[in-house]
Amino acid sequence: MAVIGTFAPGKAGGWVGTIRTLTINAKVRLVPNDDRTNKKAPAFRVFVGTSRIGEAWEAKTGGGSPKDYLRVKLDDPVLPQPMNVALFVSENGDAAQMLWSRVRTS
Repeated sequence: MAVIGTFAPGKAGGWVGTIRTLTINAKVRLVPNDDRTNKKAPAFRVFVGTSRIGEAWEAKTGGGSPKDYLRVKLDDPVLPQPMNVALFVSENGDAAQMLWSRVRTS
């Protein structure tokens, strides 16, 4: 897994930070979704400026000691396909890292 972003808590809830890869360098906001009318609705909307580029859902890791994280789907016309990443919050909640891992096909 590679760290592609670092985030801090936003003033109005959510998260603000930067995603950096070889081709992406963008300031990003995860804004709480105030329209969660069903259980499958995303917890956050993801924005670059005023453009919505994705959504994030609450999730838990598997294994012996599950950990909460956000499962994030990012999409943009320059991407060949949507990017699935994870946002993990630090123990004290004052920072978060966005992690990406290439899906391996056999």
